[in-house]
Amino acid sequence: MIKFSATLLATLIAASVNAATVDLRIMETTDLHSNMMDFDYYKDTATEKFGLVRTASLINDARNEVKNSVLVDNGDLIQGSPLADYMSAKGLKAGDIHPVYKALNTLDYTVGTLGNHEFNYGLDYLKNALAGAKFPYVNANVIDARTKQPMFTPYLIKDTEVVDKDGKKQTLKIGYIGVVPPQIMGWDKANLSGKVTVNDITETVRKYVPEMREKGARCCCRFWHIPGCLPIRIKVMAENSVYYLSENSGR
Repeated sequence: MIKFSATLLATLIAASVNAATVDLRIMETTDLHSNMMDFDYYKDTATEKFGLVRTASLINDARNEVKNSVLVDNGDLIQGSPLADYMSAKGLKAGDIHPVYKALNTLDYTVGTLGNHEFNYGLDYLKNALAGAKFPYVNANVIDARTKQPMFTPYLIKDTEVVDKDGKKQTLKIGYIGVVPPQIMGWDKANLSGKVTVNDITETVRKYVPEMREKGARCCCRFWHIPGCLPIRIKVMAENSVYYLSENSGR
């Protein structure tokens, strides 16, 4: 049994029991927009402002600082740069691996989730791209319009070997769940209408987190590719649901 404390670079629900204490660092990348290199192709010049090649060194440093860590990507990965547009125009055949996944696969990601821009090139392209990832993806609120079931794996519970503060190995069940704004149905209507529906963010998380707990997740990492919001009256199907998600304990 594990008492859980965390150094957060993502949002976390923590679980507590009495026997052991584990510190876990959760590292997150987001909005990479296919910027793998530190080069601005629009200006034809090197840049220090972006590029996974630079972030990778920070990830390695952060990992080396602690005993326990996981790495996740929070979406908006396959769109937003000349590389992304080139790959979309070229297309992905069976067996092709998108260059962004050739890069991310070397960094030992634990899990990924989707952003709104993942849908910009259509569902077929998205599925072909995701097939190149050597790590699983979760999304709980995009629903197949035909089957009425989640189009993607809604959540994942992963047994993770960690070392507690006494130096003893423990197995921690970590749950991961992701959601996207329902507004993608308008933003990408041409790609999504009649193919998927998108459920409310807060209600989706309220549904699944207790289920994850019942299946043994000692902590649940909830990844939402949405902006923050002020504590105003909740609206169903809101884009900015962070405040209300933070109030959900999952118990």
